[in-house]
Amino acid sequence: MQVISKHAPTASYRRLADLPGPRTLPLLGNALQLERTRIHQNMEQWSRQHGPLFRVSLPGAAMLVVADPDLIAQVLRARPTTFRRPSVTARVAEEMGGLPGVFDAEGEAWRNQRKMVMQAFAPHAVKSYFPTLVQVAQRLQRRWEAAADAQRQIDLGAELRLYTVDIVAGLAFGSDVNTIETGDNAIQRDLDKILPAVARRSLVPFPYWRYIKLPRDHALDRCVERTRIAVDKLVAEARQRMRNDPLRAQRPGNMLEAMLAAAAQADSGVSERNVAGNVLHMLLAGEDTTSNSLAWLIYLLHRHPHTLQRAREEILRVAPKLEALSIEQVDQLDYVEACAHEALRLKPPAAFIPLEALADTVVGDVQIDRGTIVWCVMRSSSLDDTWFANAAQFDPQRWLDEAVDKKAAMPFGAGPRTCPGRYLALLEIKVAIAMLLARFDILSVATARGGEPREIMGFVMEPEALRMQLRGRAADHA
Repeated sequence: MQVISKHAPTASYRRLADLPGPRTLPLLGNALQLERTRIHQNMEQWSRQHGPLFRVSLPGAAMLVVADPDLIAQVLRARPTTFRRPSVTARVAEEMGGLPGVFDAEGEAWRNQRKMVMQAFAPHAVKSYFPTLVQVAQRLQRRWEAAADAQRQIDLGAELRLYTVDIVAGLAFGSDVNTIETGDNAIQRDLDKILPAVARRSLVPFPYWRYIKLPRDHALDRCVERTRIAVDKLVAEARQRMRNDPLRAQRPGNMLEAMLAAAAQADSGVSERNVAGNVLHMLLAGEDTTSNSLAWLIYLLHRHPHTLQRAREEILRVAPKLEALSIEQVDQLDYVEACAHEALRLKPPAAFIPLEALADTVVGDVQIDRGTIVWCVMRSSSLDDTWFANAAQFDPQRWLDEAVDKKAAMPFGAGPRTCPGRYLALLEIKVAIAMLLARFDILSVATARGGEPREIMGFVMEPEALRMQLRGRAADHA
């Protein structure tokens, strides 16, 4: 039996039934107390009431909720041997016609794909794409300059999704989709429907769609089929380019070509179907996570003018001109990166990670059976003064101080399955903030109703719709 504990093993272990937890209803357990769009906040509130290990009951099963960062890190490091993503999520994705990729792969299949994806996301590979990333940022700058001149408010989330889609599409399959100047494209429209559906179906107690489909389920099927066809076309085009130019196998021009080259190697353990799956996963993961992280960061900077000014001063000193921006300059934006880490601490896109035990296991002092869901509350310690002084305060300086325990915040996960796109995400964030603060004053960032934006849990945790108004900065200021 695998034992995951901060302390020495003991002869006496608790069982799930021994743990505290919220009061339950017969048959329904805690199902009626959980709100799908606020489920991360439900779990965080219960962790403050019941401690770092507690029980939540759902119809037909109970799960272990873990809110201790040390135990969470150990659980995450035990993947993929002892824990996997919940099989219900994999089944939902398979039902929706999903292609297998590193996100939902397990065991040896995951190891083979992870190696391929990590090579594609390596810093040197991302750096080769940097000029195109800057080109995308310049397009966004021109779009925002037009909005500022017209005194027009900007739908912040929608605009940032255009930015991240263009970057990920270019890096992943070398395609200049240019949604910033032409509007959204078909793949993006369909992904915007697929992502929430995966999250929603993974949490629905009864899978009604297996027996009867509503109009929205038929519409979802059409979205999935269009996306599959589009991805298959991208793979076929890349394969033909590599046939026409065999040297691309040694010097791939984008991530898709790099993965096809890796799949073609003897004993790679990776099929072209896996390649297509990982292209889709990059689009899924790369669009929402980074765009929402950026939206939260811009909101927090606007709420803290002194912090914003310090970030701007660093940008104007180190990287004042977007058209001449180099990756070396971006790497020197230490305070801007600290701002990004602080926003991710307070508003992580993955506020929880559910896992499934692959064997009878002990977590802390709790023995669980194979198949038990272990729900990792990723933000509990981030908001706790025990781990971070004045934890509720937006204070980027803490990330430049040696004393802070950075391991208590895990926005990119931990262990072998740490997010492979971490470097790219931070690069996207820093380039966008460098462009924004060098060229614009932020006049307002607000919800339609005013007040603090609500946190909405879809595929990731995002803010409710934010509107931003900008004013162009004079050339001598920029």
